[in-house]
Amino acid sequence: MNPAATSENPPDEVLAAYEIEPQSLERAGTGLINQTWFVRTSAGRRAVLQRVNPVFEPEIHEDIEAVTKHLLAKGLMTPVLLASRVGELWVEEAGAVWRLMSYVHGVSHDALTSTAQAREAGRALARFHEALRDLEHEFRSARLGVHDTDRHLRALREALVERGDHPSFAAIETLAAEVFEVAADIASLPAVPDRIVHGDPKISNILFAPDDDRALCLIDLDTLSRMPVAFELGDAFRSWCNPKTEDASSATFSLSFFEAAIFGYARQRPGLLEHAEWASIPAATFRIAVELAARFCADALHERYFAWDARRYASASAHNQARTRGQLNLARTIRGQHTAIEAILARAFSRR
Repeated sequence: MNPAATSENPPDEVLAAYEIEPQSLERAGTGLINQTWFVRTSAGRRAVLQRVNPVFEPEIHEDIEAVTKHLLAKGLMTPVLLASRVGELWVEEAGAVWRLMSYVHGVSHDALTSTAQAREAGRALARFHEALRDLEHEFRSARLGVHDTDRHLRALREALVERGDHPSFAAIETLAAEVFEVAADIASLPAVPDRIVHGDPKISNILFAPDDDRALCLIDLDTLSRMPVAFELGDAFRSWCNPKTEDASSATFSLSFFEAAIFGYARQRPGLLEHAEWASIPAATFRIAVELAARFCADALHERYFAWDARRYASASAHNQARTRGQLNLARTIRGQHTAIEAILARAFSRR
């Protein structure tokens, strides 16, 4: 079953554990990973209740607690975990993990619509990285191999062998061949230090002010970890600089959005990154787009990891095929604009 696709209300035991007023439950209209409700506690506090996708271990909440406390101490806005009435960071009930987080009044976007938003996204991520530079914390969620591109390509090859019986196999096999063709152009990245990162900085995970383009904070903190920051920025730019949504087959890479985002990042925290980290960004952005295409393509056969939008697609496979096509097109446009991307980076790096 797709945990994010079910629609039942939270168990009474969970509502009681967090002292939530049952009549306040309001199902969030977006979000494909965790089930989400806007709620109000008996004390009148507005909050966000989530049923956490089982792909995440419960211990990630220890990471969220450490990081958000540090962000608050540095003066940054962030949602925080709200403990249960007996002091738990999460509650396990009805075979699921539940959490309550503070509510931040803002809006999220599935795609950017202006360079002002791109610039603000860059500034928000730079503030996040800078604030966490001195955090000493051993992450419970290591996310080992999350950006092991060779492993993801290998998993796609294995899926083609294992799922030859899939009804859409012929179409997916054709998509897979395109993934392998584009993947041949992936370049190796230099060795750089690990940093604390958000882990999934797609544009929908940045909350903006409801009345202007100010970026308020990052949300959906399930993927916090340490890794080379080039992977974080590559993941950010492949999302932010695509004026279409992630699953739009016509996805492209906007140089104007990229320029605004990278200058926003560079000017917010001059000197934050080393030269090798800056230089890795074009290759990392291309790599992440190809890696996601491989992951989506494999899941179009397996239909077991990525959640899907049943309102728009007939099946998980259909949604993941659309995602694969979108990331392939994005990767091709990144590859075709490599020289221009490097030129923009050079200007941003020289003006830090």
